[in-house]
Amino acid sequence: MNSTATAPVVVHKKPTFKQTLAVIWRNRWIYVLIAPAIAYFIIFSYVPMYGIQLAWKKFMYNKGIIGSPWVGWKNFDSLWVDKEFLQAVKNTLIISFGKLLTGFPAPIILALFLNEIRNQKFKKVVQSVLYLPHFLSWVIIAGLLHNMFSVTNGAVTRLFASFGVTLPRLLGNPETFRPMLYITNIWKGVGWGTIIYLAAIAGINPELYESALIDGAGRFKQMWYITLPSLAYAITIQLILALGHIMSAGFDQIFNMYDPGVYSVGDIIDTFTYRVGLQAARYEYSTAVSLFQNVINCVLLLTTNTIVKRMGYGGIY
Repeated sequence: MNSTATAPVVVHKKPTFKQTLAVIWRNRWIYVLIAPAIAYFIIFSYVPMYGIQLAWKKFMYNKGIIGSPWVGWKNFDSLWVDKEFLQAVKNTLIISFGKLLTGFPAPIILALFLNEIRNQKFKKVVQSVLYLPHFLSWVIIAGLLHNMFSVTNGAVTRLFASFGVTLPRLLGNPETFRPMLYITNIWKGVGWGTIIYLAAIAGINPELYESALIDGAGRFKQMWYITLPSLAYAITIQLILALGHIMSAGFDQIFNMYDPGVYSVGDIIDTFTYRVGLQAARYEYSTAVSLFQNVINCVLLLTTNTIVKRMGYGGIY
């Protein structure tokens, strides 16, 4: 007679309050280490969230945020009839997708090429040189561009002028403003962006390359069939995060490089919010704009993450 044995059911008891405190005390130094980061997000991310209510109010200085009267969806209704806001949304989408198409593949390609360099000293020098622009602020980069390409006294402009060649106006020109954004974005971020991909490459099992070499695969095929597929997880995570910031085209870069002459092609939601909120003191309207921007970014992030997970790749959660 056959008898079937059933596995004992393990019941996990919820830890008591004293047990939880004991665990926290045992790992107290870890909590001390993360305390500054937690305090940062509480003070600068969560506490200011009470100001979101301004998006549904008419702000009055003498009454403050809480005491200002409610106006319902009036501020949001104004968005769809504001031509400057609609133009800013259009510019944001164009610039963001332009940066995504030009800047996103750049560190992946660079990481693949750097991985093929066999001279380690030369490789480290190249990496160091490529990392340096990341540590320059956009204020410095904008100053460098002005000193190089200014129509009146730019170093590059005067150099070409000495040979009888007149360069077109690159700064403050609506036709060249967006290409300048893409080029400077790649130059500043491509070296730093390779760190994640080079770290992922370092974790690839060397036996895969040895097996491919035995089968007669050259370096290009090894890169195409081993290295690149092994970067799929890192690429998808970076893509999800990039698409989650589509409505944020880079305030620091554009704010330091644009002027009223290129508002038609360079004014994005962030700079529009700055001008409307801080310069025009329309705090309730700028709050509505920022809330709209963040909601769209959140929806894009969640949607992209869901699509990527259904395609069989790991998401961010």
